[in-house]
Amino acid sequence: MALKRKSILLILAFLTGCHLCACGKEDSIVGEAPVEDTEEVSSTEETKSAGEEAAEQWEKGYGLPVDEQEEKEAENDCGAMMERICDIYKEADKGTASNVVLTDETILELQKKLMETGYPVAALGTCSNMENYERADSFLEDCMAGKSGSVVIYEIHHDGGTGRMKFIYDGTDMYVVSAGSVWNENGKSGMSYISYTRIKEWKYTEKGWFCYELCMPEPPEVSEIMDGSCLIRVKPMTEEQREMTERCVKSIGYQGNNILCSNWDADHMEELDFNGMYAYLYVMKYGDKFNSENYPDGIPKEEFESLIMEYLPITVEQIREYAAFDEENQTYFWAGPGCFNYTPAFLGTSLPEVVDIKENDDGTVTLTVEAVCEMVICDDAVITHELTVRFAEDGSFQYLGNEILNDGIQDIPDYQYRIRKEQLRTKK
Repeated sequence: MALKRKSILLILAFLTGCHLCACGKEDSIVGEAPVEDTEEVSSTEETKSAGEEAAEQWEKGYGLPVDEQEEKEAENDCGAMMERICDIYKEADKGTASNVVLTDETILELQKKLMETGYPVAALGTCSNMENYERADSFLEDCMAGKSGSVVIYEIHHDGGTGRMKFIYDGTDMYVVSAGSVWNENGKSGMSYISYTRIKEWKYTEKGWFCYELCMPEPPEVSEIMDGSCLIRVKPMTEEQREMTERCVKSIGYQGNNILCSNWDADHMEELDFNGMYAYLYVMKYGDKFNSENYPDGIPKEEFESLIMEYLPITVEQIREYAAFDEENQTYFWAGPGCFNYTPAFLGTSLPEVVDIKENDDGTVTLTVEAVCEMVICDDAVITHELTVRFAEDGSFQYLGNEILNDGIQDIPDYQYRIRKEQLRTKK
């Protein structure tokens, strides 16, 4: 979410500069004796123009001038928060990449440290709960009742930086002063951005998601549509819901495979994309990204079939019938999503979260899952589906079927298979 706000910073700097220049001109004119009537007319026109521009900017709602006191407060608060987590950040494993990405464990450790302040603190991701969420929950409940007020929410970024969002509701409109701090190469922290923006529309869902859309530049002012949508989970998930989300659906998702976004059961698996799902099951089993470069001639049949059968009730014969199999090399084809075989869609960018868990009489478990989408549509339930699984005593499990509820299948774009037997026959 912080990245989305940075686009506002350049606009803010430009407009603030223009405003200061206009004010400087006005002050110099007022301090001098008028020479000619034409100069008085000119100064009046300039003042009017600056006022009109300011009014237009407030109407647009973005790049608003930040009050000096608000800016100082944000800078001091961000600095104090970064100081609190400085020791943890210094000791954390930052890897060797130029862009630091901390582990989930370190992110949660930073979050726990900041929660000592009493402020609401969120860590990015659907599986993380907001600490001290009660303040944010109370603020949003008051806003829905028309009561004015404000609340400050902090968030931990994946690079170890912090974001500070001060939401202000005046009884009619809601605004947010957004600021952030990052670590430099010397381990020192500094402000990376600050902005003041009106929120175009917002809602607080029953599940506890705060969904809002920031005012952003629109065509023809910009050549491309800018997405100002954001989601923040306020009310926490239960521990069981979070565990099931991380264990069964987080690694699978809705992009690149259709386990969660199609209707199927143990007797009807022919439409599942086995070639596509392999990489996602690989991540689930080994906790590491699948590297296709290690398989230039395809995935060996033993590796492919054993992994698929571990997570689905299917036979070798069925896999070879449904999947794209290279008889000559005895391997299975694989291709990652790319510009030629995948068209981005809202569902593909969504993240699944388990919202209900039901134990069935036959020993299976039905998970009610909802797709949370932050981009553009800003929806905490793009689709709702029931995923049936069976757990073994050793903790392993198999997917047994998936059913999309409420006719949601009608709103899902046709699934794009990257590799199918029909396509291979055409190529040959």
